[in-house]
Amino acid sequence: MAVQKNDAAKACDYSAFGFKGRTAIVTGGVRGLGRAIADALVAAGAEVHVFDWDISGAEDAPFTVHKVDISSSESVNAAVSALPSPPELLVNNAGITRDKRIVNMSDEDWAQVIGVNLTGAFNLIRATAPAMSASGFGRIVNIASINGIRGKFGQANYTAAKAGLIGLTKTAARELGAKGITVNAVAPGMVLTDMTLALDEQFRQKALDETVLKALPAAPDLANAVLFFLSDAAKFVTGQVLKVDSGQYI
Repeated sequence: MAVQKNDAAKACDYSAFGFKGRTAIVTGGVRGLGRAIADALVAAGAEVHVFDWDISGAEDAPFTVHKVDISSSESVNAAVSALPSPPELLVNNAGITRDKRIVNMSDEDWAQVIGVNLTGAFNLIRATAPAMSASGFGRIVNIASINGIRGKFGQANYTAAKAGLIGLTKTAARELGAKGITVNAVAPGMVLTDMTLALDEQFRQKALDETVLKALPAAPDLANAVLFFLSDAAKFVTGQVLKVDSGQYI
């Protein structure tokens, strides 16, 4: 079976999502899935601020880029405080991998992935929730993974972080709901991005074989789900985890 190519360049219409006048933060938004989400929010009218550690390649981006170490609460707090207006929309997308079997995983491998993928999301939620609470409105979407639900050989740090992110999503939804803030998660399987297309074809083929739709989603397909959770169409949806994986998990 031939593995499909990335169709991320296909045109998407985000006019149905109205975010004019809204300020958004997208972490890890310079490239890949985060870039697709940031671009979609811009197309839907939001003022978008991307927090990323590596900001190279974003010179012509249609959003404002900030060099931020999201694993550091000091870096996050300073960046959020410096924004021209408090954010009402937050997408915790940033993530890294340091794949090894548990017996070969170093302390640094473990700590770096937990620090970015889980602690980073915690830092952003904690920094943005007070202003959202004060205004009585907020939308938070965390990018989890189906591997945070089922586990994945060689990814103990990554799967633990993503499982923790799902728990954080549900707890934040409970704590912040009375303030008018919804908190949800999107859990992708393999997504066709430049990073996954650079992998050996056998890895994409294995993921494709797991799907029931026999096609892998591209980054804009995930962006659609994120924008739904951020929109008024999902104003009564909170604490949920939406798998966007072509049926890979089942």
